[in-house]
Amino acid sequence: MSREYFLHFSSPLNCVVQLSGSKGLSLLVSAQGKMENMLYAEELVREFLVFRGFTNTLQAFVKELGTDTGKGFQVDKILDLIFSIYVPKFQAESLFELLRFLKQCFSSLETQLNSIISDLDVSIIRYYIIHAIQAGRKDKVIELFDIHGSELLQKDQEWASWFAIPYIKAPQSEPQFRVYFSKEWSNALHLSLRNFLSKMFNDTRIPALMKISSERNVVSCLKGDIKQLNFKLAQLQVLLEEKETQLHQLRSNSLLATEVIVGTNSSSNPLAGSGEATVFGPASSHVVCVSSSPQAGEREPKHSDDIRPDDTQVSTSKISSHSSQSEKNTGNEAQREEEFPEVRVDFQETFLGHTSPISRCRFSATGDNVASASVDGTVRIWTYDSSAPVSRNATIYCGAEIMSLEWDCKSDRLLLIGTTDGGIKAWNVDAKRVVCDLSCTEAFPSVLDLKCSPVEPIFVSAAASRWPGSRDIGELGYASLTVWNMRTWKAMTVLPLGEDPPPVTSVCFNHNGKLLAAAATDGMIHMFDMSAGLQITGWPAHDSAISSVLFGSDETSIFTLGIDGKIFEWSLQNQGEVLWSTDCGRFCNLQSLSHYKQEMALDADGRKLLVTSNSLRAPIYQVRGHAYGMRTLPHSASITTVDWHPTSPIFLTGSADHSVRVTSMA
Repeated sequence: MSREYFLHFSSPLNCVVQLSGSKGLSLLVSAQGKMENMLYAEELVREFLVFRGFTNTLQAFVKELGTDTGKGFQVDKILDLIFSIYVPKFQAESLFELLRFLKQCFSSLETQLNSIISDLDVSIIRYYIIHAIQAGRKDKVIELFDIHGSELLQKDQEWASWFAIPYIKAPQSEPQFRVYFSKEWSNALHLSLRNFLSKMFNDTRIPALMKISSERNVVSCLKGDIKQLNFKLAQLQVLLEEKETQLHQLRSNSLLATEVIVGTNSSSNPLAGSGEATVFGPASSHVVCVSSSPQAGEREPKHSDDIRPDDTQVSTSKISSHSSQSEKNTGNEAQREEEFPEVRVDFQETFLGHTSPISRCRFSATGDNVASASVDGTVRIWTYDSSAPVSRNATIYCGAEIMSLEWDCKSDRLLLIGTTDGGIKAWNVDAKRVVCDLSCTEAFPSVLDLKCSPVEPIFVSAAASRWPGSRDIGELGYASLTVWNMRTWKAMTVLPLGEDPPPVTSVCFNHNGKLLAAAATDGMIHMFDMSAGLQITGWPAHDSAISSVLFGSDETSIFTLGIDGKIFEWSLQNQGEVLWSTDCGRFCNLQSLSHYKQEMALDADGRKLLVTSNSLRAPIYQVRGHAYGMRTLPHSASITTVDWHPTSPIFLTGSADHSVRVTSMA
């Protein structure tokens, strides 16, 4: 038989709270599951405290978590807070705040339970008043009614009689108050509140955590749906490309289809028998074919009105040349497509947290985190591994378009962000805040690139004197290369580039940080000795502006990518010698590029080179290999930024379709 506890009030209140040990509340409260999200909620609390800078509260929170042996809801501590602290010490405001919070926690429950909560709320406030009267602190009762009297009356007019209690000499003798001064009523209140909170906290989840659980489940389901949709989208895009290829081939074949028309009457053909072929056809024909002999395949033209001998007579040699050239071009195109098979994928994750085209994306030093930026000035820090902690995930609003992202080479702790308004922000991913907000000089407001030294606590910024709305790389003005100290966050020196130097679009350190390569819009490569802070060499690498520069994995070569799509690997041992080259111009049509700055990235082995593309796919070239290359799985818009994982065969592609993809090669 279930145990029942009754909390009796005086007859005017006519209220009874009945709590059943095994049936009562179990019938009223539907089981909501256990608190499987408690650890996640604790992580969110830590994140919030760190974000707001409440370090003292964080320390107290961590300390209490360390001594928490129950690993669940501590009902006894809530009771102690009410009956051992707030009531004895007359902390009425704190008591009201706690009661409001508890009521809010269970506000989504059934109406009957809300009624029970309201009754308990009233009983606790009356307990406070009775305790104050017994302690001789009627002033505290008057103070409570002064502050909360109107609120109490609005909820229940029965409170009207209680306003007289501080002015009654012996309220415990009054019939309407006598029951509240009894020890039985006090004990019943304690027991009822304990049972109620125990049931609530053990059988239900408070709304905030219920919402967290719901949102996590929704996100998990959405991720699964996104994976399936991305897979189906990739299949459809592959099928679409195959159909487009077939259509292109059919059109080419139709253009190459020939019709030999030779005049049947030699008298009507002044060139008949002269060794040259007479070709009849519409003047608008793009391809015409001929017969090598007048007698072979003779037939009359179907539309004599279309015959224009003066327009249609061409030499056999010219036709043959044009035909063979067309066949050659078609063959080369087919061969190039065959040389770019689709990359084999182990897994692929798509991040959809941005609302505008992606401008940059970078793996962290360990590859565990990803930073991505969009043209609306938003940076997102996230992880593609669902098993990895999300405590570093963050959204940073910079207020200006972002042109450069760079992680600290020694750890995943710092992220540098360069903007078009001359700002350089240093974001601490553990503290979740900007630890330093630098500003370039007003003369060089556009931060085009940032690179951290792999050894020293320094970084280099490449800035330009202006930022063109047209994104024309030739309108960036002049260049400035500044070396910054990452401990003092102050500029150390400005590297010499000469008078009115053209903008530097990309910089790169070698493995020990002693050399810095800088690529400029005039096609020059500049090499700096970082210990001396001086330029030691340089050479013209491209006829056009250089968009990206990288040191090779063996540190004996350097890669450059021009805006014309040409890629060169230069020897550092024999300056000016080209070790390898390719042309990705068909992927980099400058007229259709939405971002002028193309990028390339080398994998950890230095064998695969990934390049941005105005196509739906990006090329992956095999450096100095027999295989020509591969193509990535398609996005739904151009690929604007790329990066490789520092140790694994995993690459990033950011797109104008607002998405960032993490792809692991099989």
